[in-house]
Amino acid sequence: MDFKDKVIWITGASSGIGEALSRELARLGARLILSSRNTNKLETLKNQIEKDASSIHILPLDLSAAPDELSKKGEEALAVHGYIDVLINNGGISQRSSVVELDLDVLDRIMKVNFLGAVALTKAVLPSMIERKYGHIVVVSSVMGKFGTQLRSGYAASKHALHGFFDSLRSEVYRDNIKVTLITPGYVKTNVTLNALRGDGSKFGKMEPGQEHGTSPSDCAKKILKAVKREDEETLIGGKEIMGVYLKRFFPKLFSRIIRRMEVH
Repeated sequence: MDFKDKVIWITGASSGIGEALSRELARLGARLILSSRNTNKLETLKNQIEKDASSIHILPLDLSAAPDELSKKGEEALAVHGYIDVLINNGGISQRSSVVELDLDVLDRIMKVNFLGAVALTKAVLPSMIERKYGHIVVVSSVMGKFGTQLRSGYAASKHALHGFFDSLRSEVYRDNIKVTLITPGYVKTNVTLNALRGDGSKFGKMEPGQEHGTSPSDCAKKILKAVKREDEETLIGGKEIMGVYLKRFFPKLFSRIIRRMEVH
């Protein structure tokens, strides 16, 4: 895929991986639709990169909104250029709390933002892609979509759900020439742990060591776009932490012992 002049909708675009993807795609001449809750940050980003992008449209949205509201956002996105070539479901929120301390309303918010929000936006643009017989759905998941660790039950559950849903979708739309790529990063140096939710919904507010020394958002974005260009079904991005995926698959009991003994943050 040549990204020049492609219409690409990115959620979670105001910071972290989403911001880095926006910058890189602008450099490659894409036509961007940028979404997040933070309109001010989106406007600042637009002003910084609009000299490179073919065009940039700001579309604020909250992924925890009701499904009908997200469907309307999908209609607004489609109305900008008449179609979407690539939807990058990147927006999300993390969690740091035990299962015992995790309020169900906080779990509900995590599932809405990380899973149902991505599903709602995908369903909103999918009929248009099927009609055109062209499109690419990209989902930024996590290694937590492959295994769970302490204090991340809700986050892991939401990411596992993404893999099940979008693996199924891929098989359904293959004949419509629609690609589905799952991105599975390990540690990326973003503010995700700072903004993670405690069991009561308050912010965790700490930068974890793994995050601090993780892959840079810029490097992660470039690897994501390489995977999209190759039309990969799934790609792992990160350091030694991604070995957990293989340990879980081939040596599950050893993996469980390692996870139980890990220092938690």
